Amino acid sequence: MNTTTVIATKFSGLKLPQLDGTFFSNAIRLVALPVAGILAFLLLWSVTAQNIDTSLGKFPGPAAVMEQFHALHDEHQRSREKERAFYERQEKRNAERVAKDPNYQPKIRAYTGKETFLDQIITSLVTVMSGFLLAVVIAIPLGITIGLSQALNNAINPIIQIFKPVSPLAWLPLVTMVVSALYTSPDPLVAKSFLNSLITVTLCCLWPMVINTAVGVAGIDKDLVNVSKVLRLPALRHVQKIVLPASVPMIFTGMRLSLGVAWMVLIAAEMLAQNPGLGKFVWDEFQNGSSDSLARIMAAVLVIGLIGFLLDRGMLALQKLVSWDKTAN
Repeated sequence: MNTTTVIATKFSGLKLPQLDGTFFSNAIRLVALPVAGILAFLLLWSVTAQNIDTSLGKFPGPAAVMEQFHALHDEHQRSREKERAFYERQEKRNAERVAKDPNYQPKIRAYTGKETFLDQIITSLVTVMSGFLLAVVIAIPLGITIGLSQALNNAINPIIQIFKPVSPLAWLPLVTMVVSALYTSPDPLVAKSFLNSLITVTLCCLWPMVINTAVGVAGIDKDLVNVSKVLRLPALRHVQKIVLPASVPMIFTGMRLSLGVAWMVLIAAEMLAQNPGLGKFVWDEFQNGSSDSLARIMAAVLVIGLIGFLLDRGMLALQKLVSWDKTAN
């Protein structure tokens, strides 16, 4: 038996994918069209940028923005090296002091260098997720309660309708004043700026989640409610076995809406209040007015958009994981 025959025998049972029309149409829809759209956008961006003159020079094109991404990464690496050197010097100095005086209590001071672009990204992500999770803890139980009780719905709905249209940024001055008045610890566990941003994010997340949860709960199939009555399920058991599974799609719709709004509001709040995060980075670069500022702002804008997209995709994946409705998109 020659080599060709052996190879043919081994692979005779292997099933190869059928390259029919459906395969190619899916490949075009999922890969080719998005890539073509991105390339067309980059081309349009590059051509348009060359024709826009600003007080700081040409509007940055894709190449200039990519250069700033590399520069921001290098700045982060240099900052981490300075941080390591800072702590190494402290350890060395403390070791020398202890050698001279065994009773000396070493002190380690925190590194207070300027936050890098990556640090600002992490700060914003921690803030938005903290505010969002706090809103989930408040809004979903409240929405379930409102959805189950028509009387409570009639009592609370006017309050929701009044505060729902209010811009979250309108709350920021009030939140700042209240936090400054009440959070007066000499050794605070978290910074006031973090609390200001967190509470603002929570306020903007509440309303879509409360409304969608209440609507989802109120719209449960009456047959499911009747089954619960026949089985005489206790209230908590009714919520666990009937209400939550049936209303999960609407609950997650509210959560996705809230998270998207929260991310936009957080960036604006950080710019307005100068709280640490991506918003402050954008504002600082705008105030800096250097020749690289526009490209660095554009890099931040792209990162903000990408993170917002990934947050939404993450919520969608979580919805598909816990929901009976696997067709959500």
